[in-house]
Amino acid sequence: MIDRHHFEAIVREAGRIAHSRWPGAGHALKSWDKTPGSPVSEADLEVDRFLKRELHRLLPSAAWLSEETADDKVRTQSGLIWLVDPIDGTRDFVRGRPGWAVSVALVSAGRPLIGMLAAPARGEEWIAVAGQGATRNGAAIRASTRAQFSGARVPTQGLPREDSDLVAVEQPNSIALRIAMVAADEADLVATLRWGYEWDIAAATLIAREAGAEVTDAFGHPLAYNKHDPRDFGVLVCSPAIHAAAVERLAERAKALR
Repeated sequence: MIDRHHFEAIVREAGRIAHSRWPGAGHALKSWDKTPGSPVSEADLEVDRFLKRELHRLLPSAAWLSEETADDKVRTQSGLIWLVDPIDGTRDFVRGRPGWAVSVALVSAGRPLIGMLAAPARGEEWIAVAGQGATRNGAAIRASTRAQFSGARVPTQGLPREDSDLVAVEQPNSIALRIAMVAADEADLVATLRWGYEWDIAAATLIAREAGAEVTDAFGHPLAYNKHDPRDFGVLVCSPAIHAAAVERLAERAKALR
């Protein structure tokens, strides 16, 4: 295993760099759309460069996959890989909102070993090590244990009519932070019904699983990492007792959208 304290220091510094560029703290920022509706900023690229350099120094044998770096498929030949989103929730970041985080995970043989979310605009650091539990700001967290699907708390800006029996709660733009909310029992259910990338969820799903949540794709199948196509259709993170009901609720929509 890597030097955990060194790893945490690197991700914490990445968060500091991002925060030093964040418009919410009064800083000027250049941003643009990579594709329509997909923003990126100079801060994303600066944090990406910093993490690539420092994490390579920490573990030279590990491959690299990041949202802001071209995907080199040679990575699939490596048993170890860093999965990085330098700023998850860029839309919130560029608008000066706090719902963003630096997300870093080390994956071994397709499974996350250690993951961290640095969310300095929220004053939060989330960390998990496989088999050792999860923490927020150094305090152990336990995931939602809700047993009834109806009434489940969902981070969203609005619920469709067919989900009117659920309860909307705060929704940060960062999918990683939404997943972390389940890990901290601030939400009961997070579900997406679209193709999403491994770097978005690798750290957060480890944090959620170590806190006791159930973690699958939208169809209820296990997630794997460092695939040739680094995507999964949807992610479902929830209290274990409502997982089967969540899969059932999503089934027809997931089939129609996939």
